[in-house]
Amino acid sequence: MANIYDGAFRTILNDCRKLIIPVINEIFGEAYTGEEEIRFFPNEHFLDQQDEADKERITDTNFTVFGKIPKKYHVECESSLPDGRITIRLFEYDAQIGLDEGKVTEETLTVTFPNTAVLYLRTYQKTPDKMKYVIVTPGGTVQYDVPIMKVQAYSLDDIFEKGLLMLIPFYIFSHEKGFPEYNSNEQKLAELKAEYQKILERLDELEQQGVIGAFDKRTIIELSGDVVKEIAQKYENVQKGVGDMMSGALIETSARTILNQGIKQGISETKKQTALRMLKMGKLTIEEIAECSELSVAEVEQLAGLQTV
Repeated sequence: MANIYDGAFRTILNDCRKLIIPVINEIFGEAYTGEEEIRFFPNEHFLDQQDEADKERITDTNFTVFGKIPKKYHVECESSLPDGRITIRLFEYDAQIGLDEGKVTEETLTVTFPNTAVLYLRTYQKTPDKMKYVIVTPGGTVQYDVPIMKVQAYSLDDIFEKGLLMLIPFYIFSHEKGFPEYNSNEQKLAELKAEYQKILERLDELEQQGVIGAFDKRTIIELSGDVVKEIAQKYENVQKGVGDMMSGALIETSARTILNQGIKQGISETKKQTALRMLKMGKLTIEEIAECSELSVAEVEQLAGLQTV
């Protein structure tokens, strides 16, 4: 798959890691609250090759969620046609992840495989609902399913209602087949842009409600723009129409962040000036000044110390 999709997937996971929790809940039927610690592990693994140099394999994600019982997860993002090779690659990753943390006690090797899943950005007729490992050993056969999340199966309402916000940068894949029409029909392109305008508005609402932070929102918007520019390279009107909308939203978000920071800094400075004037008057205690200026006692003490220098 194109590096831009891999990069977008890894970026949103590493920079906005809490967004993976609703996805894990959806795929594996977990009930994580979002307050759990998430610890990521190195994505690079070296596979031992007999009579050959070791191969380096880079997984998309390798992390543990520390709920009541710590569980390790491995999630891959894929956009190509299913051909069986992804299953082999997944198993290689899983086996190496297990070996990397394997434990030997009295000549007994214990290897724990991660909970593995695949996010398919494109859905083809051949795309299965799940994959399966069947491991035949002298001690018996072990088999289990590897679930598949089909991103295109989720509507915008599904994404927002279930909190699957990390899927938003890849939502454009749902419209990929319509690119030729969007590119030549202004009305259809306007409808697509209106849909993305709605995405921006809903992200704004989530930020105002405190569900996501400004950084998370900015990352989602930025990666959405990157994916649109990559996937719609041959369709200038689509690329420019939606891509420019995302770029404009980024500029607005940055400006708003700077403005808010300035307002906060201005309020803080006003409180400090008020406290300084009270200190100069010398009629109130440190505690009384802190209460009147809405600063902490420590902050007022620090200002008092600066006055005596």
